[in-house]
Amino acid sequence: MDARTDSTAVPLAVDLDGTLIATDLLWEGLFLLLRRNPLYLFLAPLWLVRGGPARLKLEIAARVDIDPATLPYREEVVARLREARAAGRTIVLATGTPRRFAEAIAAYLGLFDRVMATDGTHNLTSGRKSAALAESYGDGGYDYLGNSRHDIAIFDSARRAVVVAPDRAALRWHRQHGGELIEAAKVDLRAVARMLRVHQWLKNLLVFVPLILAQRYSDPGALLACAIAFVSFSTAASAIYVVNDFFDLAVDRAHPTKRRRPFASGLVPIPVGLAAIAVLLAVSAGGALFLPPLFGAALAAYLVITTAYSLSLKRMLLIDVLTLAGLYTIRVLAGAAATGIEASFWLLAFSIFFFLSLALVKRYVELRSTTLSEGERIAGRGYRTEDQEIVAQAGMASAFSSALVLALYIDSDAVRELYPEPWFVWPLAPIVLYLTMRIWILARRDEMHDDPIVFIIRDWRSQAMAAFGAALVLAGALI
Repeated sequence: MDARTDSTAVPLAVDLDGTLIATDLLWEGLFLLLRRNPLYLFLAPLWLVRGGPARLKLEIAARVDIDPATLPYREEVVARLREARAAGRTIVLATGTPRRFAEAIAAYLGLFDRVMATDGTHNLTSGRKSAALAESYGDGGYDYLGNSRHDIAIFDSARRAVVVAPDRAALRWHRQHGGELIEAAKVDLRAVARMLRVHQWLKNLLVFVPLILAQRYSDPGALLACAIAFVSFSTAASAIYVVNDFFDLAVDRAHPTKRRRPFASGLVPIPVGLAAIAVLLAVSAGGALFLPPLFGAALAAYLVITTAYSLSLKRMLLIDVLTLAGLYTIRVLAGAAATGIEASFWLLAFSIFFFLSLALVKRYVELRSTTLSEGERIAGRGYRTEDQEIVAQAGMASAFSSALVLALYIDSDAVRELYPEPWFVWPLAPIVLYLTMRIWILARRDEMHDDPIVFIIRDWRSQAMAAFGAALVLAGALI
């Protein structure tokens, strides 16, 4: 079907969730509500039981706001509507979304002559939507764009149906009845990797640090324990990254690069992410069962703290970066718990200072890239533009502190017992200074716009220095 060939006397109705926009406002509204107060998690089921989906939608819509300007609209659908409106057709937004949200979107786009939406006690989906459209325009008296199993009843009663980014039921209907199909972008392995933040798994290599420092890299049992710990932490981390993305949808869409993330852009549906969370947590818990209970306690602490970070701590001044540094240190402790190796004071002190510096770099880059005026907080954070200098000072001080702790450790009796030739590992302190100070210099030059961990992964100079440091540790142990 081509909209240009349609009679201008036939109204064109379009669904909202999944059709006009590549997301679902019920899920988005629920995450906005939980971000405001997690205790709403216990109220939402009561609303659903007592009043059905309509009650749940309206209660959420009464408590949160959406920004129509940042939503992921399907450009092909919007173009179709503009073309139809230019041809003089009546354009109807017919949706099960609460009227408050639907009218805000309609006002933003300026394309619709009428809005039909969930109101009162009636959830305007499936048969109810079909009946409402037939009552207004007659059976077969309108064309319809929809995407899901809830739209099949409307497809059957419409004059012509356009199936947009269909779910399985809608795709099956299209195969049986034909008509026009507007397909969604394919979710490939790269998109899945971005959803899981696979590149961030490198952080979990920290579970191997206690084993390496204890020089037990030839112990197959300890290596296997660390490998299981790595998988367990990586899958748990990915689950939390997905949760974090759900709570940050609105903030990410206002960001110049984060708006391209799979959920913010609408490339990956939210229900797919929810299923991924369940699978990832199951794998993580399964791995923990093969390790000592103390590892399970460290993993549980990590999950609790990261969830608290996603919901609240990330918006608290300084608490956010201290939490991030603590989460890195928990990975080290988890590696020690998995192998039964004691984590030394030196290692934990170095970890706190080193990773605090990297966390502060991340906040500094956000402050440098913001266009807000002085006195305004950056979105989703507790920092203001005038905090740049103190954040930089604290970050560089932490970098020097980590190098100092490392130097004192290298000069300790513990190193002399482990390394026949301790002088081999002395260059580690300047290597750490080089890595951290280079990151800070590039950040101040506005030449680094990534997470510092991502930057290190992509930067060949940082990789070369890290490899050189690893070679020194190995040489010092073997010579």
